[in-house]
Amino acid sequence: MKTLAHLLFGCLTITTTDARDLTFLSTSDSHYRENDHKQGHHNDLIRASVIEMNRMHEESWPQELGGGPIAKPQGLLMPGDLIDDGDRLRNGRNVTREQFGMFVRDFGLDGSDGLLTIPVFEGFGNHDGPPVGREKHGFSTQAMIIERNRIRKEKGLISHVSANGLHYSWDWEDVHFVQLNIYPADAQHQSVRYSPVWHDPQDALSFLKLDLAEKVGKSGRPVVIAAHCGFDTNWWCEEDWKAFHQVVEPYQLVLYLFGHTGTGIGKWAPDEGAKPIHWINDGHTDVGFFVIRITDDRLRAAYRVKTGLTASKWEDGKKIHAWDGGWGWKFLVDRPLKPQPEE
Repeated sequence: MKTLAHLLFGCLTITTTDARDLTFLSTSDSHYRENDHKQGHHNDLIRASVIEMNRMHEESWPQELGGGPIAKPQGLLMPGDLIDDGDRLRNGRNVTREQFGMFVRDFGLDGSDGLLTIPVFEGFGNHDGPPVGREKHGFSTQAMIIERNRIRKEKGLISHVSANGLHYSWDWEDVHFVQLNIYPADAQHQSVRYSPVWHDPQDALSFLKLDLAEKVGKSGRPVVIAAHCGFDTNWWCEEDWKAFHQVVEPYQLVLYLFGHTGTGIGKWAPDEGAKPIHWINDGHTDVGFFVIRITDDRLRAAYRVKTGLTASKWEDGKKIHAWDGGWGWKFLVDRPLKPQPEE
């Protein structure tokens, strides 16, 4: 708990308020495949990760981060590549629909309708398919996300949704969260060589700029942003990174979450004197997920990772894997946050 002192008519009064103490999870790149995919799948490992997410409140933080019990997470952020094949038929089967059905079965939406027992807040990545109306085979992952966002807003899980229904934001305690899908830009940069249809960011940066101005303003509240691409890929180019930095620079962006390329932690700034953006690349769901805690003065995070997981190998034309059931911790983060300015 924390106390605020106020001078009222010459007398000191003390008001007690709850201190910020927020725990949540993040993972990306689940890449669901149909069970008879010719190259195999990791669906069983994904489900094992979901089961571990459900019991994280029974675990403790690593001793290097101070130990102590992990609070029940508020929810799970998933920045893209939910499925492996965003617009594909195989032998007349719409495997995109099947793969997305597997994602919904395991992750649900609000914590009551899937294997996962906390709400999930997903976005689309480069594997998830093209914008609504550009699909060729009658099923659109992005249309499903738009509908899921409508339901989220009805349930009060999110508070602000873009005009196209894709990008959205919400608050947990006084921390502001924004989901921006593939990456924070308005359109694919002319220097990017990948498909401009599938990888259209669809005005994500304009939504972010408006959202932060309206929902955060000059409050100094912490901000967490999730998108699929980070500062380590040419799918989202350096010019766009700088434009993103310019939009978030006036705010207290405490964390940028992304996937796409692997797992790790770090920071990025456009030049030596600029305010850095601290990031987590939250890795593949079949391998693990991050647990993140934000308090009044610190951000702590750790990667909950499968141990004894052998690298996938090819046998009889399929990828196979083996796992001994163990779990451990990697990529520990313990970083002070600047205090919120007094009003």
